[in-house]
Amino acid sequence: MSEIHYFHQADDPYSHLCLQALDALEARAVPAIKVHIVPPPDDAAAPERARLIHWSIRDAGTLARRLGLSWSENVAQPDPALTALAGAALVDAAKRGGFPAAALKIGEALWRGDSSSLKAMPAADAVETDAALTAAAKLRTETGHYLGGTFYFEKEWYWGLDRLHYLEARLRAAGLMKPDAPESAIAPVTDVELKAVPTNGATPTLDYFFSFRSPYTWISIPRIRRLAKHYGADLRLRFILPMVMRGLPVPPPKSRYIMFDTKREADRVGLPFGKIVDPRGAATERGIAVLAKAIPLGRGEDFAESFLRAVWSEGVDGATDAGLHQIAARAGLDSPFVEEALKDESWRPVAEANRQALFTHGLWGAPTLSVNGGKAHWGQDRLWAVENDLIAATAAKLP
Repeated sequence: MSEIHYFHQADDPYSHLCLQALDALEARAVPAIKVHIVPPPDDAAAPERARLIHWSIRDAGTLARRLGLSWSENVAQPDPALTALAGAALVDAAKRGGFPAAALKIGEALWRGDSSSLKAMPAADAVETDAALTAAAKLRTETGHYLGGTFYFEKEWYWGLDRLHYLEARLRAAGLMKPDAPESAIAPVTDVELKAVPTNGATPTLDYFFSFRSPYTWISIPRIRRLAKHYGADLRLRFILPMVMRGLPVPPPKSRYIMFDTKREADRVGLPFGKIVDPRGAATERGIAVLAKAIPLGRGEDFAESFLRAVWSEGVDGATDAGLHQIAARAGLDSPFVEEALKDESWRPVAEANRQALFTHGLWGAPTLSVNGGKAHWGQDRLWAVENDLIAATAAKLP
C-alpha cells in the first residue's frame, strides 16, 4: 500500500502547525506516514523571502487561532545555527517511532530560541543530516513540489492544514480511513459565511490587490464582491502587474501545483476553471488599460470578473481585439470605449503605486485584501479572516 509522505521544514511556521495534526492523521489513516526533513525552498520558489518569512509567522498565528492550535505571533525567525540543531534532531526523530510528539518538542524549543534544550536532544551527525535533507529535497522536487509543511499521496500534493481536508476526503473515498475515524475533518474548511448583519452604518474600505494572471484571483473575486456588498464595503480594485512581469520568477513546479490546486479549489466553490489562455504580457496590460477607465464608471468590478472568467475558464484570448471586446461587452462596455482606453497608458503609474502600497503591507502577491488599511490577508484561503475584519468594522451581529 502507498505511504503518505510528509515533508517537514524545521523553521517553517506552517510545518509546525502540521505537526499538531500528525497524531490525529496517523490515528485515522490506514496508510503509514513517512516523514522527510527538507530544507527551505530555493530563491526561485520564494523570491521575496524576507516578506514570506514575516508573513508566514503572522499568518500561522491567524490560522492557529481558528483551529485552536499552539502558536505565537510574538516570535522571530529562528537563528540559522538553531535551525541546524533542530534539523539534526528532526532527522534523528524521523528514524524513530513517535515522530509527532518528538518533533513538536523540537519545534517548540526552536521557536522559543531554546538552544540548551536543542543541544540536549538526540541528533543525527552533520553528514547524516545533510544526506537526509538532500535526499528529501530531491524527492520533493521529483514529485513536484517546493515547500515544507506538505503532504504527498499517490501523485497528489496537499499544502499545509489548508489542504489536509482534501487528503482526508480522498482516503475516505478510497476506503483508506480506519473504521473508527471521525467524519469531521482535522482542519475543517472555513469560507465566507455572510451571516452577520452590520449594525453601525459604517462603510469600510476593502482594498483588493489583484492580478489578472493570478488564477486564485479568479476564484476569489465573486466571493469578494459578495463580501463587499453584504457588509456595505467600498471595494477598491488595486490592480498590479503579475509577478513574472515584475521580474519575480515562478518556476515550473510552482506553476504546475498552482494550476492543480486552483482547479480543486474552483470545484469546491462551484466555479469553472481550466480552459485557459495565459494572460501574461499584452493581455494583462490591455485588460488593465480598460479596467482603469471602467472603474470610474462603476463598471470595474464587472469588467474584472468578466476578464478573469474569460481567460481562466472560457479560453478567451485577451491579447486579441476580438477577445477583449467580447470580455468588455459582457461588462457593458462597447467597442469604442475599449479602443479609446487602449490609447491611454495612465494606468501604469497607478499599477506601480498599488504595488508599492502592497509592499507597505509586507506582501507582494495576489490576491491580497485589507480592511480600512489594517493588517492585510494574502490568498483566497483567508477570505474568512477578511470577513472577520469586516464584521469588526461594521459591528456586525448574528441575527
